[in-house]
Amino acid sequence: MGEGFQRLESPVPATFIGKGKAEEFARRCKELGVDTVIFDEDLTPAQIKNLEKIFGTKIIDRTDLILEIFALRAHSRAGKLQVELAQLQHTLPRLARYWEHLSRQPGGIGVRGGEGEKQIEIDRRRILDRIARIKDDLEEVQKQRAIQRVARQRNHISQASIVGYTNAGKSTLLNRLTNASVYAEDLLFCTLDPTTRRLELPDKQVVLLSDTVGFIRKLPTQLVEAFKATLEEVVQADLLIHVVDVSHPLVEDQIREVEKVLKEIGAEGKPMIMVLNKIDRLNGNGVLLRLHQKYPDAIPISALTGQGLDLLLNEISNKLRPARKQVELFIPQTRPQAMARLYEVAQVLESKFDERGGWFRAKVPPHLLSEFNDYVLSLPSHEDGNCGVDGRAGGRTAVEAGEIKAIR
Repeated sequence: MGEGFQRLESPVPATFIGKGKAEEFARRCKELGVDTVIFDEDLTPAQIKNLEKIFGTKIIDRTDLILEIFALRAHSRAGKLQVELAQLQHTLPRLARYWEHLSRQPGGIGVRGGEGEKQIEIDRRRILDRIARIKDDLEEVQKQRAIQRVARQRNHISQASIVGYTNAGKSTLLNRLTNASVYAEDLLFCTLDPTTRRLELPDKQVVLLSDTVGFIRKLPTQLVEAFKATLEEVVQADLLIHVVDVSHPLVEDQIREVEKVLKEIGAEGKPMIMVLNKIDRLNGNGVLLRLHQKYPDAIPISALTGQGLDLLLNEISNKLRPARKQVELFIPQTRPQAMARLYEVAQVLESKFDERGGWFRAKVPPHLLSEFNDYVLSLPSHEDGNCGVDGRAGGRTAVEAGEIKAIR
């Protein structure tokens, strides 16, 4: 319905804005029929109480609004628990606002009952009990995710997390790269629960790609605390993909806010790729040129149209590429499953075939090399070295190796 500002050197302790300004805004609200006023700052319980008396409407501060949006977006059990925890932690110091009468329950036995426990004290105890139960439940969630993480590490699967300001296009990028069907909409905090999908890179390397909750300016501390189970996915990731909405007028402020939150949660200094998203919305190249001067390694893309995604996939491969061994192999025609497996897990650089089988030069992940021991002709002494056929390699004789040379 409208908005208003007041320039002050410091907030007024009782009403945040000046009392005269508050009364002016209150008259405008009455004329427009406004029933809710939102302040883009955090207010104290006393300030909210005083402002509600002046405005005669419901007063919501910035944290209240963000928590309301989070409550609407939470769908999984873990997400709902995290939002409820944040809401309770926010409500606890504000209980006096909800219980102005501070009524007491009668205490004692029989007629001589003294003053009992205040209702606010009963509610405070209930909230503290509920917070303790939610924290226990979230610890179980963290343990389950830790077990899953150990399993991924055992299988040598790298993990990348997509991070960024809210509504930067993170879910759209995940859907485009992995053919997932994650809910993506032009909304704040569209994604609360981490979603992980399998992504096969151009060099056949497999990575688990996770979409995470979006960040925002002045992210409430309750949310950072409550969403530790979710944000752990970011902290534990091998690579961060920072998605930036280049069409936003405050794009550089948003970049700084994301970097600030990453520092708060202990994810600063991790390997990162900056992705300049939504280039399809730009009218000119001025913004891109300015950002490229500041972030020369950033990759411009459009997650919506797919523009620039090939460059992004190659960069992810380069950042996550393990120390692969380059080997020469001969696989007989009688072992088609081994050939299929090689193409599935390795980067095949060269291949030749005849009636006896196929000769391959390929880069194989070290942890999978044992699968091909029976077919290896040579192992290089150093990574990505030139391969020559040894006199005895992979259990073959020099004569057999010579026969393989003939195929070449």
